[in-house]
Amino acid sequence: MASARDRDDSLLPFTTPPSTSSSPIVISDPLDGFLSDPNSHIGTSASGSFQNEGLLADTSASSSDAEFGFSRGEFRTSQLAGTVEFYERHVFLCYKNPQVWPPRIEAAEFDRLPRLLHAAVMARRVDMRKETRLTICEGHDGTETSNGDVLIFPDMIRYRRLTHFDVDTFVEEVLVKDGEWLPGTPETLRGSYVFVCSHGSRDRRCGVCGPPLISRFREEIDLHGLQGKVSVRPCSHIGGHKYAGNVIIFGSNINKEVTGHWYGYVAPEDVPQLLEQHIGRGEIVDWLWRGQMGLSEELQKKSQELRLQPNGESNVEKSSTELTQTKERGMNTGPCRSQVEIGGCFQENGSSSCCQNTSLTDRISSPDLNMMATQATSEKKKSSSKLLSRRSKAASARKFCAMPTWSESWEREDTYAALAIVCAAVSVGVAYSCYKQLK
Repeated sequence: MASARDRDDSLLPFTTPPSTSSSPIVISDPLDGFLSDPNSHIGTSASGSFQNEGLLADTSASSSDAEFGFSRGEFRTSQLAGTVEFYERHVFLCYKNPQVWPPRIEAAEFDRLPRLLHAAVMARRVDMRKETRLTICEGHDGTETSNGDVLIFPDMIRYRRLTHFDVDTFVEEVLVKDGEWLPGTPETLRGSYVFVCSHGSRDRRCGVCGPPLISRFREEIDLHGLQGKVSVRPCSHIGGHKYAGNVIIFGSNINKEVTGHWYGYVAPEDVPQLLEQHIGRGEIVDWLWRGQMGLSEELQKKSQELRLQPNGESNVEKSSTELTQTKERGMNTGPCRSQVEIGGCFQENGSSSCCQNTSLTDRISSPDLNMMATQATSEKKKSSSKLLSRRSKAASARKFCAMPTWSESWEREDTYAALAIVCAAVSVGVAYSCYKQLK
């Protein structure tokens, strides 16, 4: 799995195509394995580690940057689109910070919570209706994201204070049954969430590139008054070390769909463009775009080709139709899905974007954007029966997309109900027989 993510792509000239509109998803593996790499330096400390809840840039500087940072020889030499493996749900466990994360925190002996959660997800992944990825992000007690908090995308919900005693129940109720974890109350997440891989003990490139990116994000957020609207956090290994800096952005787009877009080869000077273009206007920055949650690798490449078509031909309807046709021709390597939709706020025939007439702060803080996650959650609850039906079909799709038989869909409650009816009928019959005999 990791080899697909970190494979040696053919070196291509790095170009800067024009960026266009972002694509919604219709709706992983657990933490990727590490592909041995001569630049990885497993076990070495990350220059740019996190101390006193701040980011410490690598001040011994130029040599590290030249070898592992934004000036390294491999930086921006590989093709990015189509380098995110198919998955449908991303779970983040808030736990400590990159300064103390071991290279494989999901298997660390003394980090019981992430280890047990990872083991439970692995054990039950075949029973999950959605391909699920688990990642660790920074957590600090007494802050917005405390140790043990769990963030789930695209559901845009947070559960507070998971402990190692609750892991099995949480995985069963939330990730397997797609229900709610009764000891906790899910909180709706609002705004945009940015995660930057800063796992320096896993790969030196992430440790050098991650902290400056987070510092720049926070500077820009403060500059534009976006506190509470855009959240940025360091996270553990997500795959694709060679694409560092790696960034994932979750949030609701113009069509009120929750998207999860991955960016690679991001440098600090690219941060204002990501905030203004991706988060502010809902447009993908294609020259840094690796892929998207909910699309297979082939469909990621196809969706970018459609966005980059000249003369504004890549509109919502055409993208949706052509991607569906692509899937029907057998090019979709992910589980069977009834439809893949691509859309967003597109520019047509060189005209300005339909979203460009307001400031960055106004666009991000608009009531529609702030309420998207809430609406998505309420709509999900209102249509739970339809979602369960759809998920059942998705699960059966893994079995060559066959429809379940009546015996497979027969529930235990149905058996009890049938027995109760039979017993009632027998009781009435016996009572009537006794009544006739007495007469």
